[in-house]
Amino acid sequence: MPRKPTGITVSDLSGRRAVVTGASDGIGLGLATRLAEAGAEVLLPVRNPRKGEAALATIRQTVPHANVSLREIDLSSLASVSALGKTLQEEGRPIHILINNAGVMTPPERQTTAEGFELQFGTNHLGHFALVAHLLPLLRAGHARVTSQISVAANQGAINWDDLNWERSYDGMKAYSQSKIAFGLFGLELDRRSQAHGWGITSNLSHPGVAPTNLLAARPEVGRAKDTMGVRLIRVLSARSILVGTVRTAQLPALYAATSPDAERGGLYGPRGLGHMGGPPGEQKLYSRLRSTEEAQRIWHVSEELTEVHLPDS
Repeated sequence: MPRKPTGITVSDLSGRRAVVTGASDGIGLGLATRLAEAGAEVLLPVRNPRKGEAALATIRQTVPHANVSLREIDLSSLASVSALGKTLQEEGRPIHILINNAGVMTPPERQTTAEGFELQFGTNHLGHFALVAHLLPLLRAGHARVTSQISVAANQGAINWDDLNWERSYDGMKAYSQSKIAFGLFGLELDRRSQAHGWGITSNLSHPGVAPTNLLAARPEVGRAKDTMGVRLIRVLSARSILVGTVRTAQLPALYAATSPDAERGGLYGPRGLGHMGGPPGEQKLYSRLRSTEEAQRIWHVSEELTEVHLPDS
């Protein structure tokens, strides 16, 4: 059965500066392309320069006059995150859109970041937390919208408060869920604090549903030598338009959340299809694990302590 066309219109973004993490392939590359197509200046902070250059070439092939450039970041290194923050601060240009899209999913064996945090918690959540902290003056100057990409996995599991780094009993999927719950709580708390302190930032959440991206594909750098059975099945279902989305449709919720005038602060946007796995984007009810302001405040303070990066109280 052919898949029905789906998409959204992005208004003119000329004169606006956007930053998209994880834009060297997949959903992030699609997001960067759409933002550039709408006239934004788009920065691609990447870990792998070779993949980054290939991404720039792909964007320019689609959008010949795109204003796109690379910056360097490794979200699994707080020193690298800090360095990017310093670079952008020195450039002194307000940031109007930040899409926190990069992530790592379910390494088969426990791995750690440069600072010793469990890789998923450290990359998906702590790295982005520190990035927002370092960029806060530029985000405030641009009255930015910050969209943080979580996952349907944030609707299961819990934060393992007694062992945040999974040192005693590593479970890749549970650790992944924890990282996305923590990240979602942070995104919502960012919006609350912005309103309370007059930062001028709006923050919301998105999730891509289920699509054949590279998260579950072969990734030797995370100890996965070949594609998982899960991603193979997802590719088959996606090609047959069964339940799940495509890489193109999976980018739409974040694109809508980051650019639409109708996207609400503190909202969650994802595919509207069955099980929220595929389909056109729309607002969704916050997952139960994201509704506690006490948990959000707790993860905020813990993240400040772990990263040694503190956001202002005013």
